[in-house]
Amino acid sequence: MACGKLEIDILNTIWTMTAECEDRDISIQDVVDYLSANGVERAYTTIKTVMDRLTIKSILVRYKVGKKFFYRAAMNKREMALEAINTVAEQFFDKNYVDMMRFVEKECSELLV
Repeated sequence: MACGKLEIDILNTIWTMTAECEDRDISIQDVVDYLSANGVERAYTTIKTVMDRLTIKSILVRYKVGKKFFYRAAMNKREMALEAINTVAEQFFDKNYVDMMRFVEKECSELLV
C-alpha cells in the first residue's frame, strides 16, 4: 500500500503516540500539534483531509467519542512494513525474496560508499 510523505508522517505520529499510551484517543489536533512540534507545519484542514483519505484506504480507523472523532492505525508499523516488502517482492521480483535481498544488499552497499 503506497503512502505519500505526509501520510507516513501522520502514521509515524500515530504509532509514536500509541507507543507512549496504547489506549490514547488521538485526534486530528493531536496530530497537528505533534507534527508542528517536530517541524512539519501543515494546516488543520490538510491533516484532516489526509487522515480521512487514510481512513478510506483502511489504514486508519476513525471512531467517535461524544461529539469528537478519534483515530487509530489499523496496522502497526511492523505489519505495514511487511506488507510493503511483500508488495515490492511481488511487483518487482516475482515474489523471489532472495533476488530482492540481493538487490537491496547491492544497492545499499553502493549508496553507503
